[in-house]
Amino acid sequence: MSTETEMWPADDTASGPRPPERPRDVDAERVLVATAVMRPDCVDELGADGFDPADITTDWLRWTWFAVEELRSDFHDGELKHLAVHRQLETWHADGRMPTRVPPADQLMELCNHAHYGAAGWYASRVTKKAVAARVVALGYDAILKGGSPAFDEDIDVAALQADLDGVIRTTDDTDLSAIGDLLGDSLMRAVTPPTREDRVPTGFVDLDSLFSGGFAPGQFVVIGARPAMGKTTLAQDFARGAAIAAKIPTLFESLEMAKPELSDRILCAEARIPHHHLKQGIVSDVDMARAARRAPTIAEAPLFINDSALLSLPVLRGRVRNLARTKGLRLVIVDYLQLMQAPKAESRQQAVAELSRGLKLLARDFNLTVVVLCQLNRGPEHRTEKKPVVSDLRESGAIEQDADIVILLHREDAYEKESSRAGEADLIVGKHRGGPTATITAAFQGHFARFSDMAAT
Repeated sequence: MSTETEMWPADDTASGPRPPERPRDVDAERVLVATAVMRPDCVDELGADGFDPADITTDWLRWTWFAVEELRSDFHDGELKHLAVHRQLETWHADGRMPTRVPPADQLMELCNHAHYGAAGWYASRVTKKAVAARVVALGYDAILKGGSPAFDEDIDVAALQADLDGVIRTTDDTDLSAIGDLLGDSLMRAVTPPTREDRVPTGFVDLDSLFSGGFAPGQFVVIGARPAMGKTTLAQDFARGAAIAAKIPTLFESLEMAKPELSDRILCAEARIPHHHLKQGIVSDVDMARAARRAPTIAEAPLFINDSALLSLPVLRGRVRNLARTKGLRLVIVDYLQLMQAPKAESRQQAVAELSRGLKLLARDFNLTVVVLCQLNRGPEHRTEKKPVVSDLRESGAIEQDADIVILLHREDAYEKESSRAGEADLIVGKHRGGPTATITAAFQGHFARFSDMAAT
């Protein structure tokens, strides 16, 4: 049995506008609950279709539905069901579980006269429709209060309203049930049809693209993990360049650490092969400037959108992604980095990070795009003789590893041993690849150009 926290606003005319009347269909609720009492099996049928009894606004009718849920497997043929329901309600009321009054037995008997055996689904849809309308009206009232408040924050409040709007229509996994026989034909077709790369987001690295069947897929949650100063941001910028500049794929880069001018400088250096320290000192040579001038139009036309707000929460990110997905066809989101995001309130830091991780995974699925998130690793690699990181080194929460479809761990031997024989090389360790192989891809680290360079062997 479940109950819903009352979301309808209190009538407080002294502090603001009067709340609107709640949309409801009491007649439909009465017929629906009466039908449930007389034909209890419809409770399971409607539940499988996604009906939520919390949408029943009349307290005693809602509790009557709950009683039928509780008793439906215990009813006997010929039993006066309204009497059994009445006894159950009295028991709950005596135990303190049912706060509302218990309707008299004759009221329940009279209710049963409204049963409509063949139309339970139709009446349930009427109740659900009114419940959706009620949530929309309540959300509108909440928007009026937020907009009229002196503490209104356009970033936080608008994003929160947009997130609430996403939840106006409840969905259940049951509505997406499919029989295996309906799915098998497509599986057989995929077995003999090589996948196309039209929906893939190229990484800019040939071997990575080959490993991922053409690049990142829609709906994937990708984690890049590394210790500080390994080049996580540089690698993320390379992914953004490979998608937005090389493939013209709309990309959002959320930087919580670097400012927009610095990111722009680094992207220009990476594209035009300009020494980053020369640009910072303003001493770029004429030859390099000529090369930058040739690359500048291509960079400028790229659908790459950069935000450097230091305060980024899931609701704000969802609002921005929703807007860009609608107006620009957004397909790739990069967040630099997870531990700097504003975490939701939680009992512990681990739980908060877990909620962030789950929220980013749902973001990828809900908008059918790829979300790449940078993540700090703990100090585990530094305490081992073999410095290479492993997936379990992801910092603060095992949920990150669990939620990720792909985990790429970045490692450079020369970060620990300056005289390493592999100076200038970097390992992109694919430690997790849901539904695919793992491997270690070698790339060249060209830190002076603020980029990694492909060293494809295939």
